[in-house]
Amino acid sequence: MSVGELYSQYTRVWIPDPDEVWRSAELTKDYKEGDKSLQLRLEDDTIVQYPIDVQGNQLPFLRNPDILVGENDLTALSYLHEPAVLHNLKVRFLESNHIYTYCGIVLVAINPYEQLPIYGQDVIYAYSGQNMGDMDPHIFAVAEEAYKQMARDEKNQSIIVSGESGAGKTVSAKYAMRYFATVGGSASDTNIEEKVLASSPIMEAIGNAKTTRNDNSSRFGKYIQIGFDKRYHIIGANMRTYLLEKSRVVFQADDERNYHIFYQLCAAASLPEFKELALTCAEDFFYASQGGDTSIEGVDDAEDFEKTRQAFTLLGVRESHQISIFKIIASILHLGNVEIQSERDGDSCSISPEDEHLNNFCRLLGVEHSQMEHWLCHRKLVTTSETYVKTMSLQQVVNARNALAKHIYAQLFGWIVEHINKALHTSLKQHSFIGVLDIYGFETFEVNSFEQFCINYANEKLQQQFNSHVFKLEQEEYMKEQIPWTLIDFYDNQPCIDLIEAKLGILDLLDEECKVPKGTDQNWAQKLYDRHSGSQHFQKPRMSNTAFIVVHFADKVEYLSDGFLEKNRDTVYEEQINILKASKFPLVADLFHDDKDSVPASTTSGKSSSSKINIRSSRPPLKAPNKEHKKTVGHQFRTSLHLLMETLNATTPHYVRCVKPNDKKLPFHFDPKRAVQQLRACGVLETIRISAAGYPSRWAYHDFFNRYRVLVKKRELANTDKKAICKSVLESLIKDPDKFQFGRTKIFFRAGQVAYLEKLRADKFRAATIMIQKTVRGWLQRVKYRRLKWATLTLQRYCRGYLARRLAEHLRRTHAAVVFQKQYRMRRARLAYQRLRRAALVIQAFVRGTFVRRIYHQVLREHKATIIQKHVRGWMARRRFQQLRGAAIVIQCAFRRLKAKRELKALKIEARSAEHLKRLNVGMENKVVQLQRKIDDQNKEFKTLSEQLSAVTSTYTMEVEKLKKELGHYQQSQGEDGSLRLQEEVETLRTELERAHSERKILEDAHTRENDELRQRVADLEQENALLKEEKEQLNNQILCQSKDEFAQNSVKENLLMKKELEEERSRYQNLVKEYSRLEQRYDNLRDEMTIIKQTPGHRRNPSNQSSLESDSNYPSISTSEVGDTEDALQQVEEIGLEKAAMDMTVFLKLQKRVRELEQERKKMQTQLEKREQQDSKKVQVDQPKNDIDVDQDADLAYNSLKRQELESENKKLKNELNELRKAMADQATQSDSTHSSPDSYSLLLNQLKLANEELEVRKEEVLILRTQIVSADQRRLAGKSTEPNINARTSWPNSEKHVDQEDAIEAYHGVCQTNRLLEAQLQAQSREHEEEVEHLKAQVEALKEEMDKQQQAFCQTLLLSPEAQVEFGVQQEITRLTNENLDLKELVEKLEKNEKKLKKQLKIYMKKVQDLEAAQALAQSERKRHELNRQVTVQRKEKDFQGMLEYHKEDEALLIRNLVTDLKPQMLAGTVPCLPAYILYMCIRHADYINDDVKVHSLLTSTINGIKKVLKKHNENFEMTSFWLSNTCRLLHCLKQYSGDEGFMTQNTTKQNEHCLKNFDLTEYRQVLSDLSIQIYQQLIKIAEGVLQPMIVSAMLENESIQGLSGVKPTGYRKRTSSMADGDNSYCLEAVIRQMNSFHTVMCDQGLDPEIILQVFKQLFYMINAVTLNNLLLRKDVCSWSTGMQLRYNISQLEEWLRGRNLHQSGAVQTMEPLIQAAQLLQLKKKTPEDAEAICSLCTSLSTQQIVKILNLYTPLNEFEERVTVGFIRTIQAQLQERNDPQQLLLDFKHMFPVLFPFNPSSLTMDSIHIPACLNLEFLNEV
Repeated sequence: MSVGELYSQYTRVWIPDPDEVWRSAELTKDYKEGDKSLQLRLEDDTIVQYPIDVQGNQLPFLRNPDILVGENDLTALSYLHEPAVLHNLKVRFLESNHIYTYCGIVLVAINPYEQLPIYGQDVIYAYSGQNMGDMDPHIFAVAEEAYKQMARDEKNQSIIVSGESGAGKTVSAKYAMRYFATVGGSASDTNIEEKVLASSPIMEAIGNAKTTRNDNSSRFGKYIQIGFDKRYHIIGANMRTYLLEKSRVVFQADDERNYHIFYQLCAAASLPEFKELALTCAEDFFYASQGGDTSIEGVDDAEDFEKTRQAFTLLGVRESHQISIFKIIASILHLGNVEIQSERDGDSCSISPEDEHLNNFCRLLGVEHSQMEHWLCHRKLVTTSETYVKTMSLQQVVNARNALAKHIYAQLFGWIVEHINKALHTSLKQHSFIGVLDIYGFETFEVNSFEQFCINYANEKLQQQFNSHVFKLEQEEYMKEQIPWTLIDFYDNQPCIDLIEAKLGILDLLDEECKVPKGTDQNWAQKLYDRHSGSQHFQKPRMSNTAFIVVHFADKVEYLSDGFLEKNRDTVYEEQINILKASKFPLVADLFHDDKDSVPASTTSGKSSSSKINIRSSRPPLKAPNKEHKKTVGHQFRTSLHLLMETLNATTPHYVRCVKPNDKKLPFHFDPKRAVQQLRACGVLETIRISAAGYPSRWAYHDFFNRYRVLVKKRELANTDKKAICKSVLESLIKDPDKFQFGRTKIFFRAGQVAYLEKLRADKFRAATIMIQKTVRGWLQRVKYRRLKWATLTLQRYCRGYLARRLAEHLRRTHAAVVFQKQYRMRRARLAYQRLRRAALVIQAFVRGTFVRRIYHQVLREHKATIIQKHVRGWMARRRFQQLRGAAIVIQCAFRRLKAKRELKALKIEARSAEHLKRLNVGMENKVVQLQRKIDDQNKEFKTLSEQLSAVTSTYTMEVEKLKKELGHYQQSQGEDGSLRLQEEVETLRTELERAHSERKILEDAHTRENDELRQRVADLEQENALLKEEKEQLNNQILCQSKDEFAQNSVKENLLMKKELEEERSRYQNLVKEYSRLEQRYDNLRDEMTIIKQTPGHRRNPSNQSSLESDSNYPSISTSEVGDTEDALQQVEEIGLEKAAMDMTVFLKLQKRVRELEQERKKMQTQLEKREQQDSKKVQVDQPKNDIDVDQDADLAYNSLKRQELESENKKLKNELNELRKAMADQATQSDSTHSSPDSYSLLLNQLKLANEELEVRKEEVLILRTQIVSADQRRLAGKSTEPNINARTSWPNSEKHVDQEDAIEAYHGVCQTNRLLEAQLQAQSREHEEEVEHLKAQVEALKEEMDKQQQAFCQTLLLSPEAQVEFGVQQEITRLTNENLDLKELVEKLEKNEKKLKKQLKIYMKKVQDLEAAQALAQSERKRHELNRQVTVQRKEKDFQGMLEYHKEDEALLIRNLVTDLKPQMLAGTVPCLPAYILYMCIRHADYINDDVKVHSLLTSTINGIKKVLKKHNENFEMTSFWLSNTCRLLHCLKQYSGDEGFMTQNTTKQNEHCLKNFDLTEYRQVLSDLSIQIYQQLIKIAEGVLQPMIVSAMLENESIQGLSGVKPTGYRKRTSSMADGDNSYCLEAVIRQMNSFHTVMCDQGLDPEIILQVFKQLFYMINAVTLNNLLLRKDVCSWSTGMQLRYNISQLEEWLRGRNLHQSGAVQTMEPLIQAAQLLQLKKKTPEDAEAICSLCTSLSTQQIVKILNLYTPLNEFEERVTVGFIRTIQAQLQERNDPQQLLLDFKHMFPVLFPFNPSSLTMDSIHIPACLNLEFLNEV
């Protein structure tokens, strides 16, 4: 295209400006060739004439279209030149607050001078794994690119960070290392990444200082190599330092500081451990106060010093070494304050021996004071034959002191760096490394010395390497795309480098001059003039003979030669170093013994203090100085720089150029002049120039087609080959074929061609816009005409309708009048007719009534006559029947009397027979025996009573006689005085009685008055209380009416808060479970690694029977004994819930106390139970021989009778005691009715008495049973006597006449004694229990009395209080009483429940034992019968029902786990019952519970859990397998709950299912273990699903065109988007995501996973989709556009529709997408007016302020018709959102996991209905 086309009217250009460097202007008329000037309009609307150089034809630079302004990559600009680069950086920095921008392979970082929240862990994870061009520019993107290339190409990498002081180099390098430490964390527990980061504060403390340009300027260069192993985990690091600025130790310019460590140490000088340092504030020390202000605003030196000490500790520096380091630093400060006094002659100096600072210096370094004092003021001269000690002038002494201070600090700096390297060193083999170079940038000051020369020399070398690398990359790109390569001329700074480092260059001449004994800086400068005056890079200043100019790549720099030689030599006097070598502190001595190159060895003692002493010396020491001179500072720096360049050339470099925006350190302030200087110096513009010389703009064919599809003709779109379409379009649009090239995958454009295509595209859109506007305006006019026509027709229609309605109204009224007349006439005629009709009807009614009455009277008379006849006939029939019946009865009686007489005669004959008498006497004999026993008992009682009576009478008679004797004596002694005394006593008693009556009357009157007063007062109080209650009720009603809504809102808020706290607690617990599983996995990995490392001959395996349940789950094994009270209490606490349990601590303490008591009771009952079992066993043992040997029945009968008598007597005693207790408690209850707690206690005692009564009833039943046994035994005896005629003995009691054998009698006697002892022991035990119970009741009565006393005292106290206080006190008393009652009731209920559970469990155990015994007996009987059979008999087995239990042998357990868990594939169970393995496992557990085998239960559950963990570890990336075992684990957990026997889980069970409950074991602990295992499986399932979905999300949600043609592609630069390729492997559409989620949903549903868990899975996945998409949106400028918002809303609607289609909309997944929905709406909303700002603030409630501002800053128009978001609008948004308390986190945590809930979901299947398929190979399982 011609120049006239480019420089046409309205074209914008850049013109130079002295203030802003470049200024924008617009052409007001077209430019024609030959014009000498351009007419321009500036931005302030002023018109200027811009002159043009006709000879050079230098037209002003063209400005890029607005759509290209603010690009992430400067190479994406169509016009590549300095003003375009500067403007793009300025717009991004000031308007969007973006500090990072790409420039090809370089990352330009501008220091914001403000802390930005873009370096958190979330941002690191967002950039991890991303391609460099996919996200916004960031230091993390460069670090990720280096890390990825190291892993992909297996080549070492380097990140070169450079820039001016204060540009942010150190911070950028620190963030890069933090990224590597986070992403490539160490695989072991050495925490090497933490040590790498800990080295930063140490190096900043000892190597950084405040300068005029930067508060934390690095005064040295460093190169850190971070080593990685084969897995690319950090294993170690190494640090190299370059050119420490030692002169800063002794000198600082104005407004600068020394190194930070000096000020940190002074700030901490008050600490006790630093008292010996003798430090004060920094202003008191010369070396720390030369710059003036010793503090930095916003920096706390004491806090930084603490961080430095922590870093030393982390790196392994011992506390003693730290103290030694601080001593050395403090000694340097003291050395600077040493006062040196000049002597009169001026050639010598001295130091006062009492100098405090010198004393401190020597003490801290452990050197001799006298020697140091001497050699600070003297020096030693060595000749060929002699050595002289010479005094020094004041300036020489000061220089020597400063040199010593610098040398000490430099040695300490080197020691610390060496120690850091030792701490970061690793013994493992390093596979690769990434180096981070933090080195000074190009420097130029008013006075430039040796340091600036070395810095600029290093930058020359780095720039040369940078240029060659950029050139190489350009060449590789062209060759890869098969573009013809033409040589591009670029700046080569090799001549400048040769000037410095070549033979006889500046450094060589400097080293040579240093060797000259009397060499000076002026001589060296003169040699430079003579040698290099002809070089184009060397110049001599006009006005100076001691300075020289070097033309560097960035600028000309004038160096002053003064001080070059001294700094290059860097000499320190040998004598001072020897003193330090002799230090008594090992660290100080080691510092200087290691330095063998810079300081020669010497044998001089130096103890003499004379000025001139001849000391003989040998020759060899003279060679040391010569060796030393060869290694000057310049030589060392050149060598280390060559090593650095070799390292960088062997790696793949990545460049970070830090730019300082202003010199005033103002946040987000941009100075164009300073920025341009740095851009020229750091090589950014050189990169732009190299790119502009070739084809800087590069488009993929797909992107080019999408962007410029509007320029393609319709017939060309028929071609399906996009590449061919792009070629034809370009050839038709751009005529010059040199302006573009077609590569293999891209199109390459010259500079400006993209802007030209954008202009054509804009023209096309402009023409289309005009056409659309024309069409729309015509349509609007047609709509307006149609609206007017429609209005006219409507008016006409309404008018005509009105006239028609009026005519119709008239006709309707006329017709109505006629109708009224007709109706009125009809009504008159009708009334007349009705009157006549009514009269006729009345006459007819009266006539007809008369006729009917006559007929009724006749019928009535006939009916009465009939009734009379009926009664007469009935009476006659009855009388005849009675006569006949009486005659029949007389006949029957006579016959029956005759028959009875005959029967009586037969009975009399029968009664005279003997057999009848025998039958009658059988019952009478028993009665006679009983009566005999009663007579004997009564006789015994009579004897005892008679004996007692005789004893009483005898004692009574004796007492009577004794009293008679005493009475006689008394009467004799008293005589006559007795009567008088008695009369006096009677009178006194009468007076006392009268007085008592009067006092009683007075007290009664006072009592009545007080009662009346109290009643009156109580009535007043009650009345006042009633009034107060009414007022209170009114106030409460008012308050309730007012605060009803507030209460509802507060309750809702509290509910939400409680739910949130519950969710947080649950997530915290599940995070712990997740952390535990992660640590477990890490432990397994480490164990595998250890086995690999320690490989030894033979195969080592762990014991297979070792259970890992306890180590895996931290849960104890299940208890197989009866569950104790403590476990019950804990179980109840768990059932109640931790929150409720924590509410009342008193309840918990009482529970603990009660648990201990019940534990003791349980032990007692256990011992009693064991005793009873022993007694039963003894009885069984006694009964067995009795079954074989005939025992005398008389002894049994005697034993039974004795037992019956004892039990009857005990029964009577217990009845009496029971009645007495009842009476006593009833009396106590009536007395204590005033107390509130007595009814409850009385009811409690009555309950206990009822229990005692029940026990008595049981005793009664035992007595009855014994009686029946005695009677039955007697009958058997009689029967035996009748069947054995040989025995002549009669059955009788022992008092009969029967002769008994002596041995039998003795044996019977011993048996009776034994039974008596047994009964006595039982009675004693019962009496003890009874006494304990009585004592317990007495204690309760005592407690009730004490409580009554307390309440009476409290009542008396309340009478003394005011009425309000009485009410309050009464309420408090009532509360405490109710609380105590509640606690007592709780204890009682818990005790009863525990006893009930305990008894149930014992009953189950006994039932089980009985069943086992019966089964064993039945088996023994069947075996005996089988052996008795002589012939083979076929027995038909009855068909039994399957009980839902599976039996297996112990040795088959491993096979069961292998077939059912380890080797099971989900596909094998297709078409079967879901969760079949869980049902099978439960049936096996149920059988182990049925047979009461706790070891089997424990082993089976442990093996199952370990097997599931093993399967999940093996298939840790298989979604189907993980889902399968999640569903089975949950189902097994549900089964253990459903069949646990707990009523809370059995509400939905059928009766059949209740039969399948566990009988013996409580598996609550295993339920918890399975719950934790389910959480781990769920987390693994989510991790697998997220791993599958995450690579699809960004491409599907943000990049794929769901709505075709909506999104437009902007030009991209060198850092292209890798996912923008149409046919690339990384491109996904939304349908792929939905298909994948369909697959997940189908798998989970088919495997029977609970619907509630499926809902939670998809809620988690949708949150992850939301977080990943929003994070990418917040970090990518290219997707923040209106079209992306439209695409997002469409994609979200598709996802919502999918949720509704799968009935998953209730999962809350849509709510998790709310931030993304609001972000999409934000991209589509208008962003201009304050009303728009209010709308955005009210809409975006789920987005934080930071996220809203970030999206607005990133918003980029894709067409020039759109407008950018102004800075003012963003400020308005920020002002309106200030009140929000949003978190400072920019990105969402996409790794956040919601806590999972496993709701109880019982199964409707019964265990006996489950069929086991043959494919499982479980034939060894037997159905029970």
